[in-house]
Amino acid sequence: MRHRSAVVVSIAVIGALSLSACGSRGEKKGGDGGNANSGSTTVVIGVDAPLTGDLSALGLGIRNSVDLAVKKANETNEVPGIKFEIKALDDTGKPAPGQQNATQLVGDSKVLGVVGPLNSSVAQSMQQIFDDANLVEVSPANTGVALSQGEKWANGEKKRPFKSYFRTATTDAVQGPFAAQFLYNDAKKTKVFLIDDQKTYGAGLAGTFKGEFTKLGGTLVGEEHVNPDDRDFAAIVTKVRSSGAEAVYYGGEYPAAGPLSLQLKEAGVNIPLMGGDGMQSGDYIKLNPKSAGDYATAVGLPVETLDTAKKYIADYKTAGYKDAYETYGGYSYDSAWAIIQGVKQAAKDSNGKAPTRQAVRDAVQKVTFDGVTGTVSFDEFGDTTNKQLTVYVVKDGKWAVEKSGTFKG
Repeated sequence: MRHRSAVVVSIAVIGALSLSACGSRGEKKGGDGGNANSGSTTVVIGVDAPLTGDLSALGLGIRNSVDLAVKKANETNEVPGIKFEIKALDDTGKPAPGQQNATQLVGDSKVLGVVGPLNSSVAQSMQQIFDDANLVEVSPANTGVALSQGEKWANGEKKRPFKSYFRTATTDAVQGPFAAQFLYNDAKKTKVFLIDDQKTYGAGLAGTFKGEFTKLGGTLVGEEHVNPDDRDFAAIVTKVRSSGAEAVYYGGEYPAAGPLSLQLKEAGVNIPLMGGDGMQSGDYIKLNPKSAGDYATAVGLPVETLDTAKKYIADYKTAGYKDAYETYGGYSYDSAWAIIQGVKQAAKDSNGKAPTRQAVRDAVQKVTFDGVTGTVSFDEFGDTTNKQLTVYVVKDGKWAVEKSGTFKG
């Protein structure tokens, strides 16, 4: 999925132990990854995510979670002889800064891996640059299907474009249809008004929702496109009100989704608005005091319900981060840990020599471990093997679990 700032965790291999900490809002300490171990090689893990702007709530949770993983690796001496550090870069959720960040990282020979980005559109601007350099990236949030399966995936022609690209979040090929099945089968909504923000994530999510909803027998009583920066939706509200829609499905993110839903409710259109993981943020509720009854899907199961996440949640709290870990926190921790495990295996295979970017990339393809979000491993496309999702509903001023399950297409 998709957003506005970039934290880049560069994995660097150098002989010195010291690397300047890159601190930013929300950290208890500078981004030095915790106490140094006795290793003689420093590996910097980069993070690319929104650290400022409308989507910073999600981006800061990503950065902090990667920082926590790095601290843990250093404290436990996870990779003997190697100290991990992080460096955070801000892409503001836009492709151009993301592309510049990718070029900067590739140009630094110390960088061996990157966590991020948040936005699928940003990922598109970075993939080729990383792949040409064999630099592994693991996104905790991207859901655009074409990123891993190629532009012709919807026609059944699946082909992996970039060997260096991985993700711990499941795709919109799963998320959109899962939402459609919920609205039609569980919420009993047969007439839906479809809206998207025209971005890679939003349009893709709306497209996969549409295919499944109409296949089930549902009717789209209207379709509209908005600008992700729009905040005045008077014209759309009028169309939805006269359409007879029983629900609105929105492909996009919370900065626009919140005001859209609020304006619908204030105009007397008291129907639920549903979206994807880009909407499932606490900030959505802050933007929309009338959000009760709205729905959102999110990849995986809620970390609060997982035994595997208890330590992560406790450690995050103990670390004193000022920002919540949000939707992608657990997946960010697991993304960083996948890179750490890749470095561990590559270092082992190199018989004491510094691992190469390609060696780390190839090792990440084969990693499997019990992570915060469950078993972490990747299929032949670099996609997560975890296909579980959750539907949330706004209740009593917060997101509450409505339904969890595994998508069955």
